[in-house]
Amino acid sequence: MRARLDTSHLPPLTRAVVERVVHSAADLEYASDLVLDEGELAKAHSALHAGAPVVVDVRMVAAGITRRETVCRLRDAKSGPGLTRSAHAIRLAYEEVGPGALWVIGNAPTALEELLTLDASPALVIGLPVGFVGAVESKAALRESGLPAVSNVSEKGGSAVASAALNALLYHPTSSPSSPSSPSSPSSSEALSPSPSPSLSEEKS
Repeated sequence: MRARLDTSHLPPLTRAVVERVVHSAADLEYASDLVLDEGELAKAHSALHAGAPVVVDVRMVAAGITRRETVCRLRDAKSGPGLTRSAHAIRLAYEEVGPGALWVIGNAPTALEELLTLDASPALVIGLPVGFVGAVESKAALRESGLPAVSNVSEKGGSAVASAALNALLYHPTSSPSSPSSPSSPSSSEALSPSPSPSLSEEKS
């Protein structure tokens, strides 16, 4: 992968997330599609390794997260007027874990939309739902919310890339925490372009 994508200029956690997401999807376009901030990732990394809960929207996301138990309440959720099962599952999960969790949403835009209505005070929201209906809009709303987040601009996303982003933080060493982002540290999709030449190069409801 590094023969086709130069990530050497990225700060450590940003680089880890970008590389895992690109690798999981075999899609270099994620390098310019992802939006993330090194300082937010550093705080989320600390929270994760201090034992903060991890909540997922669907079991497929949970299946991709290794070495950590997750909370998924989709099986307990019910749909109703103006409420999807995915959204209800997010409500149930918040009632269980409270504030300070890491939320990993890779399937249903309505799950992400519901999370944004709660006073969840998340350590991080990995918001990468996929699809042509609501995905772009929900991810834009996440970025506008000011919450610490990993998102992307396009319709792309899915369970595999969402779990890959969490795994990048889970497997990153705790002995060498990264520094908060600075003006010289890339923190948005503009900094994550593929190299022009090799150099280092479930249920929706």
